[in-house]
This record gives sequence, structure tokens and C-alpha cells, in this order.
Amino acid sequence: MKHGVAFRKFSRTSSHRNLMLRNLVTALFEHEQIRTTLPKARDTARLAEKVITLGKRGSESTYKRAQAFVLKPAVLPKLFGIFAERYAKRPGGYTRIHRIDNRTGDNAPMALLELVDNPRDFKFEMTARAVGRDLLTEQLRWNSPRAVLNNGINTTQSITKEVKLGARDKGELRPSTRINLQKVVKYRGNSALKEIGKRASTWVETLLAIPLQQKRIQMAGAASADAKNKAKTSNYVEKFPKTVVRAGAAVPGDVRSVMRLAQGANARPRRP
Repeated sequence: MKHGVAFRKFSRTSSHRNLMLRNLVTALFEHEQIRTTLPKARDTARLAEKVITLGKRGSESTYKRAQAFVLKPAVLPKLFGIFAERYAKRPGGYTRIHRIDNRTGDNAPMALLELVDNPRDFKFEMTARAVGRDLLTEQLRWNSPRAVLNNGINTTQSITKEVKLGARDKGELRPSTRINLQKVVKYRGNSALKEIGKRASTWVETLLAIPLQQKRIQMAGAASADAKNKAKTSNYVEKFPKTVVRAGAAVPGDVRSVMRLAQGANARPRRP
């Protein structure tokens, strides 16, 4: 019976497994975003949160414990400086795991492991795009796309209102988008509202520009096709549908025998 088996073995010895997890935690602190398999990401997140808690305490004993765990000493100033200040008011939950695709070859489930509120926060970017899409959908109910593109959308003002609403209150955003918005800006401060409003506005402009760009490409293609048709001297024959010549079928003007038509390209060439 497997009693007392708490964590994953990863088909490795204890020393190899511990060194692998220490390496992953160090890489996470260095880059703040890593891509690995889902089971490794879960165990790495568990250890990373404990080490960040040591950095928040900021004592000499916790510094020695963190120094004995990480593999790169250059990460320690970042752990006891940037991370301790960033997560000072956050009671826990310093990491986030995103399920992505499966690995080519063995089809292992892959995950994106990141630190919360990092400069390249994946959830922050996706929430900003969802906010922009919802605000654009609400504006298109009453205005035309050209009017929305010319007048713009005051995303910062709308976001400030949505943050104060509850999950069941009626607003411009969907309830799920509003909940994610409140989560990502809860510990970031007022500067996060301006940043997410800026990214939402950029995404709104992108969504509005896509159909206009496609229309311009179609118009340019149609104009070039019309110019080619006008440049041709005689396009009477070109209007007929083109058919594929098969073996045994004679085209108008062909005087070859039936045997040669049946043989097609395999027929021997005639001697001169």
C-alpha cells in the first residue's frame, strides 16, 4: 500500500528530483515565467510560494535558508527586494498555472507557470483583451463601427466603474470578465487601471482595424483583377470554362488517332 506518499516521484531519485525542482524554482525567479509539464509546474509552484514567503520575512535566518535552496545567488536580491515589495500585501497565491498545449512526441500536458503581477502577466493581458472586446460589443449595439473608431471608447472610465460593481450587478462587462478584472487589479493599485485601460484600447483598435484591412485587401485584389482583364486584347476564349484534358478526349483541332488519344502521354513520339 502507498501510505504516506505525499508528492510526485517523477521517476527520479530523491537527489535528482530535488535538484530538478530547485532548478525550476530558480528559473522561475529569474525569468518570472517558464514553460514546463503540468505535474512539474504544480510541484514547482508549491516550493516557489514557500521561498517567496521566506523573502517576505526578510530576516537573516530566512536569507540563509533561501540561499541554500536557490542555485543562482544573483536571484536573492530580486527575491528579498522586488518580490518582497510586490507581494507585501498579498497573503498568498504568488504563482499561477495556465494549461496550454500538449508536447509534440509524447503528448505530455504542458503548462505556463508564472509569478502573479509580473511585467508579462499572461492573465493581465488576456483580461485586458476581454475587457476591450466587451466594451466594443456594448458600443456597437448603439453606434456604427466607423463612429466608434472615430470617437473612441473611454476604457479607463468604464473600468473604474466596473471594478466597484458586484458579480451580479448589471454593467458593460460580462460577469466573468468583471470578476477577472477585479482579481488582476486587486493588489496592483490605481496604476493598473490605467495600464489595463490602455491595453484594452489598443485591442479595440485592433479589432476594428481587422475588417477594414480585409476589405481594403479585397478591394485591391478586385482592382488588380479588373486591370488585368482590361489589358487583355481579346478575352473571348478566356470566358469559357477551362476543362482538364483527359486521356482519350480530343480537344478542338486535334487530329491524332483514337489509339494515340487513349495512350495519352505514354504514346511513343512519331518519327520525323
